[in-house]
Amino acid sequence: MDRIFVAIGGGELRSKTTLEIDRVLAGIAKERAGGRRANALFFPTASHDSLPYFNTFRKTYTSEFWLKADVALLTKKNIPLEKIEEKIAAADLIYLGGGDTLHLIETLKKTGVDKMILEAYRRGVVLCGLSAGGICWFEKMYSDTDIIRYGSQNYSIYVGMGMIEGLVCPHYNSRKEDFDKALMDIGGGAYAVEDNAAIVFVNEKYSRSLSAGGKSYRLEAGGDTLIKTEI
Repeated sequence: MDRIFVAIGGGELRSKTTLEIDRVLAGIAKERAGGRRANALFFPTASHDSLPYFNTFRKTYTSEFWLKADVALLTKKNIPLEKIEEKIAAADLIYLGGGDTLHLIETLKKTGVDKMILEAYRRGVVLCGLSAGGICWFEKMYSDTDIIRYGSQNYSIYVGMGMIEGLVCPHYNSRKEDFDKALMDIGGGAYAVEDNAAIVFVNEKYSRSLSAGGKSYRLEAGGDTLIKTEI
């Protein structure tokens, strides 16, 4: 079974701006589930386990697409990891929400849930994430963590968990000028994904893009030249 990973650049579940992307994800999960009702497991870890965020996810994936939605809370007290492992084992779709990217990575690694998620992904569970929840799986990521945590005015490049090769920038529609300059300074290639857009990887290789109004790009910087290709 192919390994499918989808990184959504940004958007608002509450106002359903990513609905056409969510529709594709729900369809893949249903296909994996076969004749039974598909299970979608939501991790609000990056937003410090915001339950309103999960309720928004459930309204979309259950009300719109009739998936059974569940939540995995990692920052509340006394959460048994055995229970989290059971939820992951039952999932057809694992969705990581947006928020503080480094907090997400630190929590996943500290609890060992990163390994549980990767094991599920390798056996064919669809893995996806929005903003922080998507970019954390890349080798490198252009993140607003310093802005969220310390009130900085600057974005920074951080090391991700390395499942997908390369550098990625989410929310590209609002970070274009900053990211283009940063990429020109360091050189090399990157993915740039706007809000309401997503890039799909099959077996860790780029496969296609999805759009609910946004666009995705492949950027290559070298010398004084920046080549930008819509993908």
